[in-house]
Amino acid sequence: MIKIRYMQEEDRDFWFKLDRHLSEEEFTKKIRDKMGYVLFEDDIPIGILRYNLFWDNTPFCTLLFIDWEYHGKGYGRKIVEFWEKDMKSMGYGMIMTSTQVDESAQHFYRKLGYKERGGLIIDIAGYEQPMEMFFIKKI
Repeated sequence: MIKIRYMQEEDRDFWFKLDRHLSEEEFTKKIRDKMGYVLFEDDIPIGILRYNLFWDNTPFCTLLFIDWEYHGKGYGRKIVEFWEKDMKSMGYGMIMTSTQVDESAQHFYRKLGYKERGGLIIDIAGYEQPMEMFFIKKI
């Protein structure tokens, strides 16, 4: 059985197993502000999603990760759809996300109805990473 809920302190170890980019301080803020979710299959945590507010008014999914052994089984879709419904219930009309152009996640978001709306190339000290592609979806 699938269950999705807001992240909690008890999720710390699992969360940091999947998310190596979030600081301890930000983890605590995400719990407080209810800006992260944990997906469970039969009471086993298998995925996470966190977001921020872009321009302080538009939900922006900053990380979606499903444990590798559960890929390709529809769990990513379920947690994204849960997040979309939650954002709509809060009165938001549009949501955003992004992915690098060399990542297959772009195809996942297109299947869910997200539309590509531009990109950004960051060149720091001669290190140029692949373009970051931005997606939006009206909800």
